Amino acid sequence: MQYVWAFLVGGAFCVIAQLLIDLTSFTPARILVGYVVGGVALTGLGVYKPLASFAGAGASVPLTGFGFSLALGVEKAVEEQGIIGALTGGLTATAGGITAALCFGVIASLLFKSRQKS
Repeated sequence: MQYVWAFLVGGAFCVIAQLLIDLTSFTPARILVGYVVGGVALTGLGVYKPLASFAGAGASVPLTGFGFSLALGVEKAVEEQGIIGALTGGLTATAGGITAALCFGVIASLLFKSRQKS
């Protein structure tokens, strides 16, 4: 049943993003940034942690999950290091994902030639 909930919650995030693309003038980049900020905000309000526990990968894999990870990292670092943790905690908590994104981006840029859309 956990797979079903993960699918439904993750699918709901996708449906919301698709509706925003189709029905508004928001660019995909703005929607993606909004998802990250939304994940941070929902974590701050105490809503996202129970959702992530309930839906598993359906809530932790989308970009809202990245915002959730950022917020948890900041929260932990502030408890341990004080106010300086607000600057370092998010990057420390998400360093693996950031590194993977950069490495895969470099590899893709080396393997494929970019060109303008016609």
